[in-house]
Amino acid sequence: MLITGALLGQMKLTKPLAAKAAELFGLSNAEQAMLNEVPYRGTPMPPTDPLIYRFYELVMVNGPAWKALIEEEFGDGIMSAIDFDLEMERLPDPRGDRVKITMSGKFLPYKYYGAAGNAPQYGYKEE
Repeated sequence: MLITGALLGQMKLTKPLAAKAAELFGLSNAEQAMLNEVPYRGTPMPPTDPLIYRFYELVMVNGPAWKALIEEEFGDGIMSAIDFDLEMERLPDPRGDRVKITMSGKFLPYKYYGAAGNAPQYGYKEE
C-alpha cells in the first residue's frame, strides 16, 4: 500500500525504499528522488472517481456511528491516520468476489491543557 501510494504521489519513501522501488520499476534518478520528497497529499473533494467516491460515501453515511462507537470504547479522541495500517484482500464469493479492507489506527486521546480538579488531562474513557 505504501509503495503504491508513493508511486501515485501521496506518500514519501525513505531513501533505501525509494532506491528499491526505482530498481524494481526502472525509474530514473529524478523519479527516484521524487519518491523521497514530502508530497502534497489528498484530492479535491468530493472525489469524482466512482471507487474513491464510495469510500467518501462510506464515511459520510457510517462516520457518525463509527465516531460514536470509537468514543464509547476509547473515550474522547481520534484514530490516527498517520500511525495507521491498512490491509486489503480479495474474498472469493460465488455471487461476486468481495473486497475486505482492515484499518488499524492508533487511538489518540484529546489533551485538555490546564485540566484541574476532577477534569482528566486526556480524553480517555471515563468510568
